[in-house]
Amino acid sequence: MNELYRRSIRIPGFDGPRGYPLIGNIPQIRNNASEQYRTWSEKYGPIFQVQLGNKPVLVVNSAEMAHKVFITNTQATNSRPMFYTFHSVVSSTAGFTIGTSPFNDSLKRRRKAAASALNRNAIHTYAPFIDLETKEFIADAYRIGKRGSAAFDPVPLIQRLSLNLSLTLNWGTRIESLDNELFEEITEVEEYISRFRSTTSNWQDYVPLLRWNLLGKSSALAREMRARRDVYINRLNEELKQRIAEGTYEPCIQANVLLDPEAKLDEEELKSISLTMVAGGLDTITTFVSWALAVLSVRPDIQRKAYEAICQLYTPEQMLCDPFDDQKCKYVANLVKEFLRSFPPLRLALPRETTREIMVEGRKIPAGTTIFLNAWACNMDPKEFKNPYEFRPDRFIENKSIFSYGQGSRMCAGYLLGNKELYILMMRIISCYKIVADGHVDCGSLSGIDDPTSLVTTPKRYSVYFMPRDKKELRRALNNHIPVQIS
Repeated sequence: MNELYRRSIRIPGFDGPRGYPLIGNIPQIRNNASEQYRTWSEKYGPIFQVQLGNKPVLVVNSAEMAHKVFITNTQATNSRPMFYTFHSVVSSTAGFTIGTSPFNDSLKRRRKAAASALNRNAIHTYAPFIDLETKEFIADAYRIGKRGSAAFDPVPLIQRLSLNLSLTLNWGTRIESLDNELFEEITEVEEYISRFRSTTSNWQDYVPLLRWNLLGKSSALAREMRARRDVYINRLNEELKQRIAEGTYEPCIQANVLLDPEAKLDEEELKSISLTMVAGGLDTITTFVSWALAVLSVRPDIQRKAYEAICQLYTPEQMLCDPFDDQKCKYVANLVKEFLRSFPPLRLALPRETTREIMVEGRKIPAGTTIFLNAWACNMDPKEFKNPYEFRPDRFIENKSIFSYGQGSRMCAGYLLGNKELYILMMRIISCYKIVADGHVDCGSLSGIDDPTSLVTTPKRYSVYFMPRDKKELRRALNNHIPVQIS
């Protein structure tokens, strides 16, 4: 009876691979779902159907089809489906992030508040935060790397940078040390919660029978992470409210929203904005920089071209570059785009749900249909990008779109801020250091993946040397700009 039901709910007109009884295609896409979907698209076309348990899903795998589905029908594809593990267990007390929320009046209020805090003019005012955190990253690399003589794993340093950018921008506070307990707690919990957002790892999202096991490991762990996250989110919000009452707060997104009489957000909606900043920052910045350093370490030619481009704008005495620089160095701006294209943090973008029936190439997609944007496949579309597996920043001399931030009305609201942060960081890293691999570093976009089952696609761990281009000048520059002197 269940198999007859599963067959009856398939979407007419869309072919796709056949799966197993009860669980459908889930086992076939557990390992690197985005690449498996891209491979299937060669047989079934740029949009095809899979069945995950009892849920039929359409998968979009080309740049042209992404435009037809998400741009042409932008208003009809602006909602999100609800998933049991993330929405009903993990988020039952603190609400959903902006990116994972279904479309409703609450989402409109939150997006409006976020838009005012993340527009181009607002982002310009965040330059001092970006300035401080990227300088701290440069200084920490100098200390930990013992002035270029010791290789180290950069991931903890990248995580602290990512988290501090989120904390300073949203709450006006920061973490001073990698040994801080709050740093360890947030990074651990958010890593687990990222897995619960996965569209492939949580079988109970698609097979309702599995939810009956209330003591199941997945649900129990989800509840634990929810409780731990509530603690630090509530703590950060309460501390900010206290600073506002005392008049000692730093300007930040959360304070702007709290003090805006037109925002009219309740406690859950305020938490939603907080969660969005923490999760989005950790996912995007950490994943991007991890891949970027891996690639730079084995591509001295890319480093050389970027450094030469920077030297056309800044002298060696200006190696920390201007934090208000609005992407004047075109090669580095294009380098950021190529990193995002080749290594999108979410290769399978957060899913959409249609709010009404739409037509695509003469075929009906019913209201309530779940659609996945395969950002990885779209970024590797040979019709859009010639020789897509070749890492070549110069391809963006032409104005091309990338799919790493999504498409349509639900694309990432923080993409301008993300680009600003990544550009300034890349400018400073390349201006101050040569990145040199310590042994083998696998930066292959497929072979170098650490965990192919994860929602966020990070590289295998590695070590690199941060070798100062000019030790004396770097020391002088850092000592002029950070409170703690380095030797």
